[in-house]
Amino acid sequence: MGRRKPLLTYPKAFACAMLEDGGRVLFLVQKERYGKKRLVLPWAKVEGRRDPVSEISKAFVEQAGIDGQITEPVFEGRFNAGSNKYKKWIPLLVFGVAAKKMKCAPSAEFEGFRWLSLRDAKDLEKKRGIFLEKWVSALLRKM
Repeated sequence: MGRRKPLLTYPKAFACAMLEDGGRVLFLVQKERYGKKRLVLPWAKVEGRRDPVSEISKAFVEQAGIDGQITEPVFEGRFNAGSNKYKKWIPLLVFGVAAKKMKCAPSAEFEGFRWLSLRDAKDLEKKRGIFLEKWVSALLRKM
């Protein structure tokens, strides 16, 4: 018999939070991976029958260190979590966040944060000035 591929478990949905302040969005800077820093939005994987709003609110407080309130869905789409050959589409939900205090204290898995407008993030990615995670890049192209 041939080798079997390990079973991959995919989440039921992928949720992220978008905190806007004056036309700019909060991006977290991930620690260096392969010599590059990557920008991400605060995110959470939604497993099983869990509520995506409660999952992203917990993850937002843990990752960004800001006590915010999840308002409404800003964008609904889908994300290819598989490969180009074997596609596995997962729902992608982007929720807006309202917060009184905008002081960010990222968790230990992140190096810092940046406030960028969506247009600036797209332009800097094209110029290779910043590197976005694959799902954030796909999200910006659809918005």
